[in-house]
Amino acid sequence: MRALMLAALIAASPALAATESAGSLDGVTIIDRLDVADLAAGSSQRFWFRAGTSPVGQPWLVPVVVVKGAAPGPRLVLTAGIHGDELNGIAVLHRLAAGIDPARMSGTLTLVPGLNPPGLLQSTRQWTPDWSRSAPNLNREMPGREGGSAIAEFAGRLWSRLIRPNADSAVDLHTQSRGTAYMMYAFASTPRTRRMAELVAPDIIKMDKGDKGTVENTLTDDGVPAITLELGRPEMFDEVMIGRAEAGLTNLMRELKMLPGKVNPAPASLFVANDIIPARASKAGWARLLLPLGSTVKKDQPIAEVRDAFGAVLETVTAPVAGRINMITTDPRVSQGDTIVRIVWWSPDPACQNGC
Repeated sequence: MRALMLAALIAASPALAATESAGSLDGVTIIDRLDVADLAAGSSQRFWFRAGTSPVGQPWLVPVVVVKGAAPGPRLVLTAGIHGDELNGIAVLHRLAAGIDPARMSGTLTLVPGLNPPGLLQSTRQWTPDWSRSAPNLNREMPGREGGSAIAEFAGRLWSRLIRPNADSAVDLHTQSRGTAYMMYAFASTPRTRRMAELVAPDIIKMDKGDKGTVENTLTDDGVPAITLELGRPEMFDEVMIGRAEAGLTNLMRELKMLPGKVNPAPASLFVANDIIPARASKAGWARLLLPLGSTVKKDQPIAEVRDAFGAVLETVTAPVAGRINMITTDPRVSQGDTIVRIVWWSPDPACQNGC
């Protein structure tokens, strides 16, 4: 009899949730693991995700917003701020979190507006929890390894407890780092991710095999199509870029059947490239651009001048290939060998079809 009562009690108990709560801060639940399947349909919820521990024994808390639609559907993960001086993507995710009505949505949108708290605190590209002069790049550390070094632990928890288990597709938002600026620019590596990039409507798509350990490539290699979306300049909120990215990501969600509405085609002006070449200064001095960001250039066309301390021209930098300027230096002080601009172009080499 006692055994039967115990069995009935166990059967009536709810299953242990995969999302692991670890307390709260100012009314926001702190979690050690997220499983969006646990969350109520038709809701929007905020969490602090505990990604690791600082050198003073306090947790690094990463903000997470989960918008779960009233109807089932795909799971899209959007991340920003993995480099601490690249900020536009954070504002994009804030606007999506505030603007999407879960009652009109299908599937689940997981927003992570600030993957790198120590870098954001110090306004550095790197992961900088201490004074180290050789701080690592968090976007080269995926999938990490729990129980490893501090950066491996941090990346491992992000990967295995937050990002990968909740993603059917993903977009990682960036800008250029300080001293430089980008167009609105997407990286893709497969036909599927190229289609995702087209829907977001950047100025340029670069087919790119990518770097080992990035969010984009680690997800894509693990069967989750992902792109990187670059949004202009660092260290600022650019409302034009933010608005364009919000509209583009909304368009992607329509294609995924997560939101109602017409899917807009890729813009006719979209430039697709599979290779990139820097144009460098061969002399140190003051660089002055002759063409704006986004310009179409011909091979050997003058694109910048480098002047000495008195203003005399030391050299004219020319385009190494015909293509489009996708990055410029915004700091006119250049050393010998510094990149002045980067030019994207389409290489006819068949091996470069999905990126050289």
